[in-house]
Amino acid sequence: MTVGAFLGAHPPFDALDEDELAALAAVAEPEEHRSGTTILAEGLGPPAYVRVVQTGAVEIVHGGRVLDLLGPGELFGHAAMLSGLPLGFSAVARGATTCLRLPAESVRALLGRPSGLRYVARSLLTPLGDDHGPDPAQRPVGELIRAPLCTAPPSTTIREAAQRMTGCGASAVVVPLVDGRVGILTDRDLRAVVADGTDTGSALSDAMTAPAWTAAADRLGGEVLLDMLDRGVRHVPVLSPTGEVLGVLEDVDVVAASTRSSFGLRARIARAGSVADVVAAARELTPTIIGLHDARVAAGDVAGITAVVVDAVTRRLVDLAVADLGAPPRPLTWLALGSLARREAVPSSDVDSALVWVGPERDADAAAHSRALAERVLAGLAAAGFRADANGAVATNPLFARSYEAWAAAARGWLRDPTQEKAPILVSLVVDARPVWGVRASPAVPDVFRDARRHPDLLRLLGRYALAHRPPTGFLRDFVVEHSGRHRGRLDLKRGGLVPVVDLARWAGMAAGVTSASTPARLRAAAAAGTLSPAAAATLEEAFHLVLGLRLAHQVEQLRAGEEPDDLVRPVDLSAVTRASLREAFRAVASVQRRIVAELDLGVR
Repeated sequence: MTVGAFLGAHPPFDALDEDELAALAAVAEPEEHRSGTTILAEGLGPPAYVRVVQTGAVEIVHGGRVLDLLGPGELFGHAAMLSGLPLGFSAVARGATTCLRLPAESVRALLGRPSGLRYVARSLLTPLGDDHGPDPAQRPVGELIRAPLCTAPPSTTIREAAQRMTGCGASAVVVPLVDGRVGILTDRDLRAVVADGTDTGSALSDAMTAPAWTAAADRLGGEVLLDMLDRGVRHVPVLSPTGEVLGVLEDVDVVAASTRSSFGLRARIARAGSVADVVAAARELTPTIIGLHDARVAAGDVAGITAVVVDAVTRRLVDLAVADLGAPPRPLTWLALGSLARREAVPSSDVDSALVWVGPERDADAAAHSRALAERVLAGLAAAGFRADANGAVATNPLFARSYEAWAAAARGWLRDPTQEKAPILVSLVVDARPVWGVRASPAVPDVFRDARRHPDLLRLLGRYALAHRPPTGFLRDFVVEHSGRHRGRLDLKRGGLVPVVDLARWAGMAAGVTSASTPARLRAAAAAGTLSPAAAATLEEAFHLVLGLRLAHQVEQLRAGEEPDDLVRPVDLSAVTRASLREAFRAVASVQRRIVAELDLGVR
């Protein structure tokens, strides 16, 4: 690819015509940087050049923390150049990196155009690394829409749609469809139209995505962002409760700059041509997690992004397996279970999985194909560093690879007789299930439990199962720790801190009619439905975020040291403030549990 073609494929240079691109390419100077080289140093005066990453990656560093990771096509140094102020960060090559150095005078005029101003505004909208106002991840997406709504009927030409987008100052146009759904055409779609040589006089319906994936206005930004990452989209129409399109949410509206690199990692995994390529791409997850943590991205968001990346690895491995084995004889869906399904994964999380096919229960061909596929996928995941669940909740186990009818029959059996062996454990796994690959439109296995409220015996049993895990609070204002063996003196954050909250949230969520969902979402639904008091739900959610944050911080330090991540911390190593916060959180969770125990004993629940 020529320098001009490379620049023209990325904003803000995609707004230039061929002659302007050729002129800019003529003054662009390639620079080769070895890994660890400081390309721009913090505190230096405004640069005479701005730079574009051509290959490799560049870390944006401030105060010893990595605030952002820039990939090919991303621009840096332009803010200091435009403001005339010293650089507020250092730019350091991660791995062998090539940059294109562009004279400031050649770029300044471009950044003064409407398209350039939009680029500058978007790149500076979210301050790096620090909190400046409410966290967008915790706000409803209806409050995060910045760009004006731009719409056009399907009969509009592509050229007219592009003109409307320019006039509106929007990066996407929404297209109402006759069935009540909507289509969408984005600036990325327009670049594809130009690259493919499509006639811009063609109807908009020939280039748009329809139906577009949409989000309800009351969904939280962090939850929608994870879905955007999972689906590989950067624009989503936001709908009011009545189905009216309120506007289009962009990833930059909700995601911190440090998180945007996750899109690139997911894209590299999706392009991997072999299992070895998938494994190589997946190795980027560890530095990504460390970088996100260092940039003070919330632990819940890091956990969600981790799950999205593991989903992408799984999806690509399934695609490669299907390419070798042939298409499944029956429509097939790969399900994530456990923390991956809830998008609460950390580096130590194992992979719980299941398979479901549409068709007869006793289909030998479907079962054999599913097992062969699962063996390949789990082997690939293991090679990429994601170990399978050691307790057998894996898609190679016939108990977790069944037809939908067999799954549904088993679930109905657990509803009728929850005293069956391992019923509480299996219900807890299945109700978390989330589709990762395959037929997403097929009946969802967890949906069988939506009427769990009509089965009080099951709910009571699940409630008692959830209450079996107690926070590790001792009698002498201390924690219960391991008393012998190599883990002596250590506290298990997962077993003692997270599991009690996760299990209570699942039980309370099921009582509220909620199945597959994250722990915080289940707690909020339970509070809204009255199955938990708002105060109890808030207590549990606060404890969840505290323990998850400690768990992630502990494992990040282990990753830095080249150690295998685990959940065991030494309370004496925690600060006095952290110990006090953790102790109070455990006590609050224990208090909620005692109230629920009393209600179950009295038959209130």
